[in-house]
Amino acid sequence: MNKVITIDGPAGAGKSTVSKALAARLGYVYLDTGALYRALAYKAIRNRVAIDDPDALAKLCATTDVALQNINGRMTVYVDGENVGGKIRTEEVGLAASAISAFPVVREKLLSLQRNAGERGGIVAEGRDMGSVVFPDAAFKFFLDADLEERIRRRTLELADGKGKAKSACVARDMQARDQQDSQRKIAPLTASPDALIINSTSLSVDEVVDRILERMAAAGQRRPNGRKPNGA
Repeated sequence: MNKVITIDGPAGAGKSTVSKALAARLGYVYLDTGALYRALAYKAIRNRVAIDDPDALAKLCATTDVALQNINGRMTVYVDGENVGGKIRTEEVGLAASAISAFPVVREKLLSLQRNAGERGGIVAEGRDMGSVVFPDAAFKFFLDADLEERIRRRTLELADGKGKAKSACVARDMQARDQQDSQRKIAPLTASPDALIINSTSLSVDEVVDRILERMAAAGQRRPNGRKPNGA
């Protein structure tokens, strides 16, 4: 039976990379739920909508069509018919996404979309409240973390454009601001679900993290894909 697997954690912890690799190993669909919030934030920025105005955000939600389409095992986000995947990965959009996610009207609009995507199972859902709020009955829950310095380094490399030091300082500032926003918001704050396995990925490779996840699943009776053994076995 196909399962719902949730992977939560802060920015830069490696959630996206690990979730994609895990989905590929299991033959599951990868669901990047953070992209939904980024998609709305992208439109808010583009249309100059105040991201701290509940009424303006309510109007934005009411007049915006957000859709998910499964393309080669990955849920791709469309806003008003536009594939925005390549436009929502900036730090500006990420901060705006964190800000608007604190508003009930935004969460209500996207919650049903996320849950509908998981109805048939067979998904790896990545986000910040997947195990605690969106899929509380998920078969397996994981919380991926890493030291702040390592998360900053990873995000800086991801966004590298030849301005290493300046970029690193900007990433550090934005990441700390986002950490504060995500953890202190009143609605669905970033937190590990009590029944989630917490994995610190600071000194682990992607394969090592995926292996730990699969080991936990195997221990619970889930068959490992392709008979692959964990590192060191």
